[in-house]
Amino acid sequence: MILHHLDGCAPVPLAHYLKALGILRLVAEQLDPEVRGWWEGERFLLASHGDEDELLAFFLDRYAPSAMVAPWNKGSGFFYANDPGLSPIEASTAPRLARLREGIGAARRQLDAMTAADQRVRAIKDETKNRSIGKAQRELLKNSEDYRKRLAESERQFKQIKTNLMPDLRREWRGSHRAWMDAALVLDESGVARFPALLGTGGNDGRLDFTNNYLQRLGALFDVSAPEAPARPEAAEALREAMFGATARSRSAGVWAGQFDPGGGGNVWDFVLMLEGAVVFTAASTRRMQQGPSRAAAPFAISGHAAGYASASESDDSARGEQWMPLWSQPMTFAELHRLLAEGRAQLDARNVTEPLDLARAVARLGVARGIHAFQRYGYIERNGQSNLAVPIGRFVVPDHAAPALACFDDLDAWLPRLRREARRKEAPARFTQAERRLADALFGLTQHPGEAVRWQSVLLRLSDIEALQVHGVGINAGPIPRLRAQWALVADDGSAELRLALAFALQCADTRAAKRDGVRRHWLTLKKGRFRTSGTGSAQRLAPETDRVMQGRSGMDDVLALLSRRLIEAAAHGERRLPLEPGFGIAASRHDLARLIAGEVDLDRCLSLARALMALDGRDCAAHPPRLKAAPPADRPDDAWLAIRLALLPWPLPDGRHVGADPAILRRLQAGDASTAVGLALRRLRAAGIASNVRAAATAPELARRYAAALAFPISRATAADFAQCLTPISDQENAA
Repeated sequence: MILHHLDGCAPVPLAHYLKALGILRLVAEQLDPEVRGWWEGERFLLASHGDEDELLAFFLDRYAPSAMVAPWNKGSGFFYANDPGLSPIEASTAPRLARLREGIGAARRQLDAMTAADQRVRAIKDETKNRSIGKAQRELLKNSEDYRKRLAESERQFKQIKTNLMPDLRREWRGSHRAWMDAALVLDESGVARFPALLGTGGNDGRLDFTNNYLQRLGALFDVSAPEAPARPEAAEALREAMFGATARSRSAGVWAGQFDPGGGGNVWDFVLMLEGAVVFTAASTRRMQQGPSRAAAPFAISGHAAGYASASESDDSARGEQWMPLWSQPMTFAELHRLLAEGRAQLDARNVTEPLDLARAVARLGVARGIHAFQRYGYIERNGQSNLAVPIGRFVVPDHAAPALACFDDLDAWLPRLRREARRKEAPARFTQAERRLADALFGLTQHPGEAVRWQSVLLRLSDIEALQVHGVGINAGPIPRLRAQWALVADDGSAELRLALAFALQCADTRAAKRDGVRRHWLTLKKGRFRTSGTGSAQRLAPETDRVMQGRSGMDDVLALLSRRLIEAAAHGERRLPLEPGFGIAASRHDLARLIAGEVDLDRCLSLARALMALDGRDCAAHPPRLKAAPPADRPDDAWLAIRLALLPWPLPDGRHVGADPAILRRLQAGDASTAVGLALRRLRAAGIASNVRAAATAPELARRYAAALAFPISRATAADFAQCLTPISDQENAA
């Protein structure tokens, strides 16, 4: 077979993509059934038995155009005498145009019946306008029972024929004009037409009727009045340009292609071959989840979402949605391509895919099955006023291997639609809409790079941003972040201190194996059985006020200090002198990470944002599969002054049974920036418990004192506490103990 490089065909714009499919279809159906096509970079390759001259000669001399007629459209040419597009084709005797004449004739038969019925109605009405009889007689006739019956029956017949036009066409049409109709529109159960966005509204884009322009372009390429309809002299140059990307601009360039090539101006062949390719995308009528009205479903066509591409704006959430055009890198026959597109109704598990993100997930899970290596994403978007354009909005590369980690997305399945619905409400604040879009962008990025921990962390941060708005009553009907499986922590593990500290913070006191579950999420959200507890109604609806909800999500430092203060108050209310913050599921902060935090080397705001999202981890799953992150380096530990403070504010006695009663004044002094007094109070508590220390005093900057306090919010294990006590013990005491 001979390899042809069709440099005139590219994935962008949509007109050039469809042109490639049109060439493959026509060659397979009319010239070489064994022809194969595939994409290489930004061009289309074609392998056929004929050489370049034979390929060009086929289109110029033998190509039989498909019958694309749209009698349901006013601008199709059927409703005007001597239409410049339709009439010359209809009058032609050329064999290569036989299919077109057959389609026109099939349309005429239906329209003639409708026209005859309309003329009967007009004739009856004209009886009352007859000037040869007097006005009184005309009024008498108009009010007669016989006249009314005849008029009512004629109008009923006309209305019935008009209403049944499309169902009758679908029932009676066969051949290429039926294939065109199946691509341009579908009929639901009640016979109402639904229009796939690819071909506008039944084969027209605003005032541009595709079928009539297609007929006019054929007239520009071929002398349809001649017996064989030969190609015109300029057609060869334009064909070479359309197929092989010849640099010389043909005299037929500058043809407007509507939404398919925004701002472009291809030549006549571009338009003709583009529509020949569009026929491949046969639509069907489908009912999502067996509920709601039927809609037109075309291959890989889904609802639109202004996310996942740089130029996204709120107005891009068009009702016409978007469509993902497959790109394949292995030779494929047209029969194989047709089968692929016929099955192009993506599913995610047992659900039909309706959203771009769901399609991205489905594709990412599928890997390279079906031979598709990428999808060119197109959005049917209103730009330049109210013009609908097929805008390229990114390339989605299919991963080489399926990504099991993307199963974590399943946890958000029920929540994301609610969130998006809240963000689309007219009264939704712009900051909430933007937060939802940033989350969608992060999720799109993750489907392309599921192995990058930083992408997972980005999703967690965006989830936290959503809840930070919900705390203040924005979008609370969407509900909080749902329960997340423990695997979320593992896939987000980049070995950073921020994530390790965030996980320890989020899971402390939340171990379901304990007699009483007392996680820290209640200090962030007011929840009951996984749902928000609210007060007020309508726009005044807010989270129910609770004294223990003290975290505001504005500053990591403020949140940890508020949490510490609240926990000490709660302990005092129960007559306890301790800081009730214990590790959950055996996950505690390490010496190394605490040392970095105190040294100011940890981004506390990022850490707390991650922690707020990780608070949604499912406790039962964490108990069954505790998320063990990459271990911190064994070196480094906090300075001795902080060790003394940490030991003076423990949730339980030391392993040797000694108990150091917590003094809330220590935290208050640290919050005020007075580390010297705080250390003195801590040393006093340690001495009272019989714990000797080689620390005598401490003098630090106020910023360091607050970091001392913040580090107390991250739980340590009993073994770490014992190690800290050992580090504080004077050398002489250690020798005596030995």
